[in-house]
Amino acid sequence: MALPGVIVGPRGRIFIFGFLSAIAPLSIDIYLPALPMLRQALSADEAQTLFTLSAFFIGFGAGQLFLGPLSDRFGRKRPLLAGLVLYIVASVGCALATTMSAVVFWRFVQAFGGSVVPMAVQAMVRDLYDRNQSARVLSLNLLVTASAPVAAPLIGGQVLLWLDWRAIFWVLVGFGGLSLLAALLLPETLGAARRNEARPLAMLLGYFELFRSRRYVGYVACSTLYFCCLFAFIAGSPFVYIEYFGVPPQYYGFLFGVNMIGMIAASFLNSRIVVRRGADRLLRIACAVGAAASVILLATGLSGFGAIAGLALPLFVVLSVLTVVASNAISGALAVAQNRAGAAAAMAGALQFGAGALTSAALGWFADGTPRPMCIVVCAGAVVALGANVLLLGKTRESA
Repeated sequence: MALPGVIVGPRGRIFIFGFLSAIAPLSIDIYLPALPMLRQALSADEAQTLFTLSAFFIGFGAGQLFLGPLSDRFGRKRPLLAGLVLYIVASVGCALATTMSAVVFWRFVQAFGGSVVPMAVQAMVRDLYDRNQSARVLSLNLLVTASAPVAAPLIGGQVLLWLDWRAIFWVLVGFGGLSLLAALLLPETLGAARRNEARPLAMLLGYFELFRSRRYVGYVACSTLYFCCLFAFIAGSPFVYIEYFGVPPQYYGFLFGVNMIGMIAASFLNSRIVVRRGADRLLRIACAVGAAASVILLATGLSGFGAIAGLALPLFVVLSVLTVVASNAISGALAVAQNRAGAAAAMAGALQFGAGALTSAALGWFADGTPRPMCIVVCAGAVVALGANVLLLGKTRESA
């Protein structure tokens, strides 16, 4: 039986899609100012503390890989609602945890439940729109979503002025409840006649079919590699800004949020011109701009030139164009695999967050108390993403 949903207009759907998609950046970013406090409270080292991020990334990637085919078989809405319930339960577990291992476990479960959200949203967008229109909608979606990374560290920093790190997870419990209510407003976008009737195991094995398309691999590789820049910033910036440069936790959110403002501006610009200019062309330009800025970041990070401004300015450029890369690359991947949008979105998300897990773990292993490891990883991600775009996608052209 189909789950009911309140009929909402296109603008209402886009807002709800954006609100729901904020689950990942909010869950990650709101507790970044608390990482040094969490490490001290649970007597852990930096590598152990960063593993709470790695566990989240692993859970988010694995969850999408497992749940993606289910959304092609059973529709978008049921997996979405079930995942949000699991997310709420796990957020309570994080708030009540007394050891670092417990935080790691519940963060994995929290991410596993929340992972269904971006995958379901992207598949719903593909259900409703064509290639360039879906790129436009995903840009508008990211425009709404990008407000979460702006607000999250600010909220987290202010919470820490009055309460401890546990209060941050209670905030996420509340967000999960609101997300569940918002999801109930959406109708099912995948009718019974369009669902994949293959058994779940066969659908999981069907992931290999996606990699037979060079363009799908190119779009996903481009997005995944560029996301390593964001994950390196997420994992490294609390320690670089708060401990290396001595920025107070309550002010860290401003340095973090300014990059998200750049993402919002880039998303807005992309949404206005992508239909006219073409998603593939804008994807190539964004990758080139990001790679150039990342080389400057590497130079300032290794030399120490410009101190904190020498890092913040090129990082602003690198991260600002992330939303252009993400929306245009994902819309391209979904266009290539338009009959298996749920699985295609899930694979893309799994690879992105798998890369995030490796990135955050690597920064923990190679941490030396300086900004150098973060700058090296950011530069590598952006430059290799551009290489993947050129080698695998070749001459820019528009997919159907």
